[in-house]
Amino acid sequence: MSRWVDRNAIEKLAQNFRGVLFQAEDAGYEDARKVWNGMMDDRRPCLIARCSGTADVVAAVRFAREHGILPAIRGGGHSAAGKGTCDGGMVIDLSAMRSVFVNPQQRTAIAQGGALWGDYDRETQMFGLASPGGVVSTTGIGGFTLGGGIGWLTRRFGLACDNLIGVDLVTADGNHRLVTNESDPELMWALRGGGGNFGVATSLHYKLHAVGPIVFGGPLVFSLEHAEEVFALVDDAFQTAPDELGIGVVVSPIKPVALFPVEMHWRPIVAVVLCWTGDLTQGEKVVAPFRQIGRPLLDGVGPISYETLQKGFDDLAPAGRRSYWKSGYLRELSPRVAQDFVKYGAEPQSPYSQVEAQVLGGAFGRIGHDDTAFGDRTGRAIFNVEGLWLMPEDDEANVAWAHNGFADLERYSTGTAYVNFLSEEGDDRVRAAYGAKYYRLARVKAKYDPDNFFRINQNIVPSASA
Repeated sequence: MSRWVDRNAIEKLAQNFRGVLFQAEDAGYEDARKVWNGMMDDRRPCLIARCSGTADVVAAVRFAREHGILPAIRGGGHSAAGKGTCDGGMVIDLSAMRSVFVNPQQRTAIAQGGALWGDYDRETQMFGLASPGGVVSTTGIGGFTLGGGIGWLTRRFGLACDNLIGVDLVTADGNHRLVTNESDPELMWALRGGGGNFGVATSLHYKLHAVGPIVFGGPLVFSLEHAEEVFALVDDAFQTAPDELGIGVVVSPIKPVALFPVEMHWRPIVAVVLCWTGDLTQGEKVVAPFRQIGRPLLDGVGPISYETLQKGFDDLAPAGRRSYWKSGYLRELSPRVAQDFVKYGAEPQSPYSQVEAQVLGGAFGRIGHDDTAFGDRTGRAIFNVEGLWLMPEDDEANVAWAHNGFADLERYSTGTAYVNFLSEEGDDRVRAAYGAKYYRLARVKAKYDPDNFFRINQNIVPSASA
């Protein structure tokens, strides 16, 4: 890992670099080095290469290799673990590469690697089309998709990676490849869930589906006494609801954002968020059972643009807060799970924290086990003990809260992990995300990155003999 690079070498790189290069003494460096997770505010890369296109990415990768600099890849910068930055290495920054090109006739889209889901949804919704994306619009498409990608459309159309049909990839040798099922089926398999281990994705190619522009959805908020009823109904929906219904559930204090009336701020609640993308005339019927749970404190469910729903919870996860996550897959949505959600979510260490779950099943569970590198498709929901707080002196207490909540909820889990929700680097948890697929991924890694050049990620160690 290098903390210093010869200025003459950087000046030579700059001659054919169309983006912007930042070193510590340059104006703009302090802003350029920041990522979503405020716990990474102390990371100081020796060089940030903000690329304007694939040619810049190729130049940056070759430069890093030539000078023995470890690279971190920044797309949207929203990595829970802060993998979009590093200390002393080089950040290959795609944040200026945000264009999205839609082919409505073929129902496909190509998005540059720095695009956010808000960028993607804006362009695709112009044609009433969408791909499964994140539930926070400021999330980058790249890391989200390569690690799997769970959102409101997952029960209907699968993961983001299930809808990935091609990747423009700059590999560790500094060469560009257009990877498809036809050009390289094994690498394409690995890119569908294997994370950022195999190169820099400068563009991602997706299938599109007819969604919106109006869907039927929003939040239903209940007092905590109804938590077990909510979980029972969510469990029933997992088993019986049409694929068109996306479902999330969260226990937390209500945050002081515009979505909620002032008199509700900081009150601990259980909420269900629904997204029905089927026939709108059926929307009322589908959500009716949820409205029959007591009397909702807030009923925000109704016709809404898909794009608005996708942005609706951005204020709950602003950039700069310190964050630590622990997550897994639930094999049950029982009263005892509801009790543990309330135990940790109702009075978290920080009032900005929450315990949440996204319901799975549907199309997600029908994808063949070996069709993609993505790991576990058996759980009923993915849960996340999501710590969010403000001050560095509170780090230890909030990390401990997340660990304790995870330890209790892990009793109801499948024992596997989701790489996009891993906050801490550790070989055991990465292996847990992939199970036996890890060894197949290690062989692909050995072919395209035998030196593990790309290792600031949820890392798969290359092994040709795995």
